[in-house]
Amino acid sequence: MVRFLIRLAVFLGTAALGLLLAALLIPGFHVHATGFILAIVVFALVQAVIEWLVAKVFHRSAPTVAGVAGLLSTFLALWVATLVTDGLSFDGIAAWVLATVVVWLTTALLGWLAARFLLRDRAAEQQR
Repeated sequence: MVRFLIRLAVFLGTAALGLLLAALLIPGFHVHATGFILAIVVFALVQAVIEWLVAKVFHRSAPTVAGVAGLLSTFLALWVATLVTDGLSFDGIAAWVLATVVVWLTTALLGWLAARFLLRDRAAEQQR
């Protein structure tokens, strides 16, 4: 249960940081305070569901399609978050593309680092 809560916190935290970083770096991507928390939750849930589906469908070739699937799931999660909440908005296609790349890179890198340093110690203890 603790491991699940840590993963949930990491997933929501990396989503928030990715969205904030994209808002800082990309002029056409806007984060609105009124719906930002809901946008984070919607974004993280949609991305988690899509990642799970991709893992189930492409379980044998997952490493091959992981990058493309990650970008696609990030784009779809951003799209759903803009439809459902008032927390995110875009000005043009360039902002969509750049925000997708920035958020994907941020969440992937921070998720990998968190898994390596936060969840690694627990796995090592269980093997002993």
